[in-house]
Amino acid sequence: MNRVHGLKKTALVLFVLLLASCESEPPQTLVGGERTLLVLSRNSPTSYYLDRDQPAGLEYDLVQSFARARGYKVRIELVDTITEIIQRLQDGKADMAAAGLSLTESRTRQLLAGPAYQKVTQQLVCRRGGPRPKNIEQLVGVKIQVASNSSYVDRLNSLKTEYPQLDWQEIEGVSTEDLLWRVWMKKTDCTLSDSNITEINRRYFPELVVRFNINQPESLVWYFPARHKQLQEDVNSWMESYLHSDAFEQLIERYTGFLESYDYVDNRKYIRKVKKILPRYVKIFEATADKYNFDWRLLAAQAYQESHWRPGAKSPTGVRGMMMLTLPTARELGVKSRLDPAQSIDGGAKYLSRLYKRLPSEVSEPDRTWFALAAYNIGMGHVWDARKLARMQGLNPDLWKDIKTVFPLMTRKQYYLKLKYGYARGHEPVRYVQRIRNYYDILLMYKEDL
Repeated sequence: MNRVHGLKKTALVLFVLLLASCESEPPQTLVGGERTLLVLSRNSPTSYYLDRDQPAGLEYDLVQSFARARGYKVRIELVDTITEIIQRLQDGKADMAAAGLSLTESRTRQLLAGPAYQKVTQQLVCRRGGPRPKNIEQLVGVKIQVASNSSYVDRLNSLKTEYPQLDWQEIEGVSTEDLLWRVWMKKTDCTLSDSNITEINRRYFPELVVRFNINQPESLVWYFPARHKQLQEDVNSWMESYLHSDAFEQLIERYTGFLESYDYVDNRKYIRKVKKILPRYVKIFEATADKYNFDWRLLAAQAYQESHWRPGAKSPTGVRGMMMLTLPTARELGVKSRLDPAQSIDGGAKYLSRLYKRLPSEVSEPDRTWFALAAYNIGMGHVWDARKLARMQGLNPDLWKDIKTVFPLMTRKQYYLKLKYGYARGHEPVRYVQRIRNYYDILLMYKEDL
């Protein structure tokens, strides 16, 4: 009798403990379905876009990295406005938002925020030839447009307490990228933009100018509905280690590693030629790219870096044509006339393909393409030397982010005397690859117009 009573008592205690556990940590029900996250994002160069018809973007890759690590599947839904993103999270119609959103007090009153993964600064962006305010006081009378429900509105409202005459127009249903385009088209004087968005888009719209920063750096974060405390904690735990990993550094390199090469005059000239000259050669680039399994826009970007799409281009060293081939290389590749655009492009692509295939299997995309381009510029021997030097420096010889830091060392005697191929103008392949990446990325913007 006592034994039965004891078993009943034990069972009751276990039931109470289980009930308490369930109350403190309710099961996580995802909007996307079982182990599937429904993630809201925006179609933009900084969040999500299609690259070679495949999803890409810093936010997209970051979400996918988290999902793989934690065993989730992901369903991305693109939303046009910040207002809609915030509302859908509040209504419990999504599991999280990864859309380049700033950490603001007003948002954290309604939603849960993840850890900061990037720092940005709000900037006043105008057009060359337009208003030239140097500070907040000089904004009076300037026509400013910003997206409704954005962090820019919060900042402007804060500034208005000190500058009562400050005025602006809030536009519903537009993105920061839309407003930068409006400034470029002279439809408004200025707008506010996060520094990472400005940095990318001024390459598409070269006349955009940053007049001044209007705040201190602020954090970009993911947001979650208030009921998703468990998911927020899971993200916090994962990101704490991921942000200090090589994988995150590679991600930043992929999406921002070429931005330092920005040159206003060069970009303006390039965009003009994209519209006026490139259409003559698009079909040749497309056919050649299919033949050698490259993206045609990559070949076009490389050809611009080589010759500015001039079939008769000639250097003092004797390289000629659209892809600037030496005479011995052209003969080896079967190019009879370096001045013929189709032959030159085919020869250049064939040569790039050979270099690409010679690289070790450990070098994966997108780094493999950058390595091949560097070899096209400076020679494969110097690429092997750069890999050796990277090992000597304790760096990863398979990653472009590390290789591009050691190439410049090859101009110094203390380093090049230890290398098989000796001295190299190591800054050149770094600039070469950066510029091609910049030109290529701009072509992604114009792909529908060509």
